[in-house]
Amino acid sequence: MTIVTAPLAGRAIGLPAVPDPVFAGAMVGPGTAIDPVREPGEAVSPVDGVVVSLHPHAFVVVDSDGHGVLTHLGIDTVQLNGEGFELLVNKGDTVTRGQAVVRWDPSAVEEAGKSPICPVVALEATADSLSDLREDGDVKTGDTLFGWQ
Repeated sequence: MTIVTAPLAGRAIGLPAVPDPVFAGAMVGPGTAIDPVREPGEAVSPVDGVVVSLHPHAFVVVDSDGHGVLTHLGIDTVQLNGEGFELLVNKGDTVTRGQAVVRWDPSAVEEAGKSPICPVVALEATADSLSDLREDGDVKTGDTLFGWQ
């Protein structure tokens, strides 16, 4: 069982509430989303593993069970071309749960006209392989979002 924890603080809202049809329809995979607190901070790794994909606006960490977890910082933030995001690790790095991966400012994302909502997705998973899915309530960085069989 992989435990996936919150990469940042905010309010859990669930994927159906994400203002993007691909995430809202769980086409990328099942999971949840966080409406982040509006202050500069760091998005941290939600699992122990290896950074297999790294962009200013999104990263994927694969754990020892082969589970890949996508953290997407905001919606349509790829259009910001990295502005307002600072990478703190490199692709291929081994990271631990809670280790800072990207520094960003959700308020700046919102001011640029993008949604700061952050999907946290279990890649190549099925909805029934997830348990204890958090889809509401306040979450602190490191709180459990879901378990993954």
